[in-house]
Amino acid sequence: MADVSDTNNFARDIQQLRDAAKRSLNEGAVTKNYGGDSEKAIELLQTALATEIVCVLRYTMNAISVQGINSKSVAAEFQEHAADETRHMTMLAERIDQLGGEPNFDPKGLDSRSASEYGGGTLVEMVKQNLIAERIAIEHYRDLIRFFADKDPTTRIMLEGILANEEDHATDMHDLLVAHEGTPMLG
Repeated sequence: MADVSDTNNFARDIQQLRDAAKRSLNEGAVTKNYGGDSEKAIELLQTALATEIVCVLRYTMNAISVQGINSKSVAAEFQEHAADETRHMTMLAERIDQLGGEPNFDPKGLDSRSASEYGGGTLVEMVKQNLIAERIAIEHYRDLIRFFADKDPTTRIMLEGILANEEDHATDMHDLLVAHEGTPMLG
């Protein structure tokens, strides 16, 4: 059972929290005890946002242009991934906004801001390009998760969810590649 002095300190801490919140309304979600560097966080998330934008565009284009005997099922898979990447893009943009930044959706320089590349080609080439992009995203998100660690648990948890989805995408692309080439690449 807590003694009265602990209860009084807690009550005083609540009042201090209330007072601090009232004094810093212009800072939005970034409170005094935010453990990270919000400017650096925004910069890093802008790169992830650009990567997701490119992935949305690539998967959408692939879904529309894929041809071949299994093109309908592959197009459906590409479209599902485009929808997932759109959710990731939105989550990242919202987090950038919460941290006080402006999400960069400007198409100028998108290719240089993105970790992944845009591409097309045959069905197998599209699958390979998407698998490469997913593997890049996986490594990028792992690096970001390590960077944010305990400094920004909200961003880290969001990124962990996106990472799990990207790993699922990579497995899907690998399975499609095996189905269309007939030789598993994993050992």
